Amino acid sequence: METPAIPMPKDEGERAILDQLVSIRDHLLLLKRDRTKYIRSQDVMLVYDQVIEQVRQLNEIRKGAESKSENRLDKVLESCFQLLSLFFMTIGRTTEAPAAYALTSTIKRLLDHLTESGLFSAKDLDSMSHTLSTLESVLRNADSQHSPYLVELLAKRENLCKESLEELRKKLDRLAKPLREVHEKLISILRSMSLANTKAKFSVSEVQKLQAQLKDIDASRADGNFVDVEGNVLGGSDEVADLLKRCLLWSEIVLERKGTIPENFKPIYDKLVSIRNDLEKLSITQAWSLRETDLYDYQRELDKFDESRVDGNFQDEDGKLAELYVQRTLLYLIRRSYGYVYYLMISSEPVSEALLPYYNQLQTLKRCLVEVKNSGGVSSVRDLYPYSMKLNSIDNLRVDGKFVVGGDLPEGQGAVNELLAECFDLAYELRIAAEENVAQSD
Repeated sequence: METPAIPMPKDEGERAILDQLVSIRDHLLLLKRDRTKYIRSQDVMLVYDQVIEQVRQLNEIRKGAESKSENRLDKVLESCFQLLSLFFMTIGRTTEAPAAYALTSTIKRLLDHLTESGLFSAKDLDSMSHTLSTLESVLRNADSQHSPYLVELLAKRENLCKESLEELRKKLDRLAKPLREVHEKLISILRSMSLANTKAKFSVSEVQKLQAQLKDIDASRADGNFVDVEGNVLGGSDEVADLLKRCLLWSEIVLERKGTIPENFKPIYDKLVSIRNDLEKLSITQAWSLRETDLYDYQRELDKFDESRVDGNFQDEDGKLAELYVQRTLLYLIRRSYGYVYYLMISSEPVSEALLPYYNQLQTLKRCLVEVKNSGGVSSVRDLYPYSMKLNSIDNLRVDGKFVVGGDLPEGQGAVNELLAECFDLAYELRIAAEENVAQSD
């Protein structure tokens, strides 16, 4: 599964930089794996400055030189930026330029897969379009502490993503408005069938129900076309009809194979299912269990599988190419996993992991207090004691209005303090309402 060998740099200066970057990358990997203490902003910024210095030296060496193909130095530098980007998310600096690097990598992967398969919905594009607009604002406001080289690199990556996004959107724009809902439905059914196909226990009835929905859509056509109320063929009818045909064919194949993967592709399948399942669990519990730097290992594994394909197809250890069923199943797992990585990145809170326990507790408290308020409040002030005690215990952790962890002031002070204030305000409103109710009853 290793990617093809990347040549070493020929220039002596580049080799020296490569040695430095390999050392920096290894240090970042060790820092990532250390769960005995929180990752500190000053440690990350120190390494970031070291990488930027190596980039400055590299630019000096390559200045005026003819464009060269990538060598091992470029790959290691990419790994350093990818790791640093995830570290910036982990320490809560999610709105700074370096944090955008890993996100643009994942968006580019997703867009490449959507372009390759031609199977995507407006919802897919809307989410990535919104994220890219946010990144554009971040890059536009990138301050002087970040390398112009990095900002320029990110701007190019963002533009590439926007161009891909625009090409995909043009394909959807060809569909008449009434057909877009049908198209969205077909994509949803197709993905649901692929999900059912990769579950530990295959359910025939589940796929048959999805197949029945496809047949209902098929029956709604007139002479094989999608038409409006007046009988006119809708724009994009042929494209949606082709998608429907692909969905029906896939439903037949899935029902025939019942999730059974040939032995020669079982190792790849099992590994991809494991990655998908791990990421799915993280997407449910991410507020409490995710350290964003953990995503690096998942991304690296996914990238290796993705880049090992030959002309878009998978092959086993003997070089035998995968048949259609296996090919589509493995691609679904890769794409689904990249989707989870993307979701986990955009869900990253602007709070350091050192403050996340307080932040998450306050978010839970806020939800509870809002629920109590919406359901009519409390009957007495005593009912608020558990909430007040928890709020005060968190408030008492502050020193001069700030949360100090291990002598440090972690990122995200403003976000946690704002949430704490909101919770106190809600508790106060509920207390006043309870006191008024008691006074009126007296």
